[in-house]
Amino acid sequence: MALFSAKPAFNETLHVGRPNIGNREEFHRRIDGILDRRWLTNNGECVQELEARLASLLGVKHCIAMCNATVALEITIRALGLKGEVIVPSFTFVATPHSLQWQEITPVFCDIDPLTHNMDPLCVEKLLTPRTTGIIGVHLWGRPCDVEALGGIAQKHNLKLMFDAAHAFNCTRGGRMVGGFGNAEVFSFHATKFFNTLEGGAVATNDDDLAQQIRLMKNFGFAGYDNVVYIGTNGKMNEVSAAFGLVGLENLDQFVAVNRANYQVYRQGLAGVPGISLIAYEEGERNNYQYIVCEVDHASAGISRDALMEVLHAENVVARRYFYPGCHRMEPYRSYFPHAGLLLPHTEALTQRVLLLPTGTAVGPGEIEKICRIIKLAVEHAPEVMRKVTTG
Repeated sequence: MALFSAKPAFNETLHVGRPNIGNREEFHRRIDGILDRRWLTNNGECVQELEARLASLLGVKHCIAMCNATVALEITIRALGLKGEVIVPSFTFVATPHSLQWQEITPVFCDIDPLTHNMDPLCVEKLLTPRTTGIIGVHLWGRPCDVEALGGIAQKHNLKLMFDAAHAFNCTRGGRMVGGFGNAEVFSFHATKFFNTLEGGAVATNDDDLAQQIRLMKNFGFAGYDNVVYIGTNGKMNEVSAAFGLVGLENLDQFVAVNRANYQVYRQGLAGVPGISLIAYEEGERNNYQYIVCEVDHASAGISRDALMEVLHAENVVARRYFYPGCHRMEPYRSYFPHAGLLLPHTEALTQRVLLLPTGTAVGPGEIEKICRIIKLAVEHAPEVMRKVTTG
């Protein structure tokens, strides 16, 4: 192992979320069209086409393209009239609570179900106060939240319900595409996502009034030429990003097929390794398989998650700790809520176990098999690895 001064297994660094690239010739053709039209942003032809195709794919009335998912979250939160307190999981990317705190709304952190890694509806009910105005669920790893239970809570207490669907593009729950649940759902099309627009995002909703409000707010509140009717900001997606997304849509099935095949190679390669398990995806549902999520049980494997990460990093495999250390342990939240971890035992435990491994079109079966052999070797020599990591 390279940790013990051997040559790294890989000359080129393997990353989690290395971008998928669609058909280059088709992308170049679309870029030529954009340049010929000289319409680079402000609801151009490519953005309009992308929104229409996304709405059709997701089975929703409205899909509004945005410059990124964080701005999409912020605008949707504001359009829904959220204020006071909003319940969110801590086990998520920090953009989720930041989009609330940025607008002086208090994110109230909810614990997760240790089996699904999604927010636990039973914990949500315990966190409700007179100041609660909404719930933001996060469809982690493309496995949707318990939308029915969360919807019931929202309806019972007259709360707004939206979802951070950054991981869940092209995924289903009960055969229904993610995008139409709650009041609205927000997607990320960042470069690290299996489907990307270089940088971008979108809001999906079936609410006509909400969609109209969001469209106003993403373009400074303009309702026609020289007519500003509402406070807004600049959340528009540009034409080049939309063109990249349109090409990606044409390659979507290929991207998913590669991810699924990679997932199966990992499952086979890591089967039977003590203390190492991959999360399962429900075969009856549609999933994008964009994340290879490994849980490391220190007691069973004899090696900690962080030690295994060091082993892989030494081999030029940049495995990642998602979502370490939990949003409640990041600023400003750890200062605002210093004892939040006491209410988040499952979140605290999971932040010490999860390790994400490389996948996507930049990784093939050969590389994956080699990664699995490295993990096996590390577990087989766990005592030596732990001594090396702790003593240097």
